[in-house]
Amino acid sequence: MPPIPENLAESETIEIVLNGEPKRVPDGLSVWGLLADLGVDPERVAVELNRVIVRQPEWRERMVEGGAAVEIVQFVGGG
Repeated sequence: MPPIPENLAESETIEIVLNGEPKRVPDGLSVWGLLADLGVDPERVAVELNRVIVRQPEWRERMVEGGAAVEIVQFVGGG
């Protein structure tokens, strides 16, 4: 998904706290949709929504609401 245009009406976006920083995102996104909007590879992350880990099978149903605290942790391989 392309980034949100600066002039997008505020009624079409919500503010969340993403990894400790305020961020405006489109309204009506599921966790899956948020990851897609951010360009995050869903295979390499864990997601916490309001201090609760959201299991990957739930990502398409769990909605991100205004004021939500979202933490996205990316797995990093090493060796």
